[in-house]
Amino acid sequence: MFRYFFSARWLGWLAVVVVLAAGCVGLGRWQLERREAVVEDIQRIEANYDAPPERYVPGVNGFDVFDPTREWTPVTFTGTYDTEGQVVVRNRPLNGQPGYEVLTPLRLQDGTAVIIDRGWLPIGNVEAGRPDAVPAPPAGEVEVTARIRPGEPEVNRGAPDGQVASVHLPSLADTLEYPLQDAAYGLLALERPAVPETPVAAPKPSIDEGPHLSYSLQWFAFGVLAFVGLGYAARQQRRNDAERDGTATARPVRRRRRPSSEEEEDAILDRQGIR
Repeated sequence: MFRYFFSARWLGWLAVVVVLAAGCVGLGRWQLERREAVVEDIQRIEANYDAPPERYVPGVNGFDVFDPTREWTPVTFTGTYDTEGQVVVRNRPLNGQPGYEVLTPLRLQDGTAVIIDRGWLPIGNVEAGRPDAVPAPPAGEVEVTARIRPGEPEVNRGAPDGQVASVHLPSLADTLEYPLQDAAYGLLALERPAVPETPVAAPKPSIDEGPHLSYSLQWFAFGVLAFVGLGYAARQQRRNDAERDGTATARPVRRRRRPSSEEEEDAILDRQGIR
């Protein structure tokens, strides 16, 4: 019935459909993996972001080692801000507006320091490529609560003096004269004493899963539809072959029986009124 399906032409189409379906399955699995990563991030945010702050214990819960399961956990430090080592990170948009983030080393009582991201500043109007002003942190000893964030990869892109292209902690450590805990940095949540003017606080990260699940289902559906389309084309080919060979089922035609000569003669006599 479908012997033609084993021809070189149809086997070629089958191979194309198999490759296409495999690609769709691969893309669907990739979307599922992306969703799993997003769900893991959401679970960490929900578990750690609003947790009670931990008091810093040297060598126990500092930023010299980064544990991914503790990301967003708030830790409270006591130290002094080093404004001389302060830099701003370029190309940091917030709500679609370009700007910067302020990184200030916080020197701790154990002789080390941690980087604190104090918040966001809009792009300046006075001088191109710089914020108009950077609000000063509290002077003297300060108590800072910051959430753990991993450092970023180094970016091979230049930056003006006092600015960096990414939060690459080892590079920042090279610019300081004291030890820096360079496995993670802190996103400012609270500082005491407070100051009148501060950078814009970082917003809480989104806990939206995004469209990854629906995208994965769409890719799987496309893979199935590829085989459905091939089956439909094969069925149409079978019908066309059947019609061409005269094997298609046709509607029978009813033919009228031709009357005999006696029946024709009787019909004429009836019309003439003879019978």
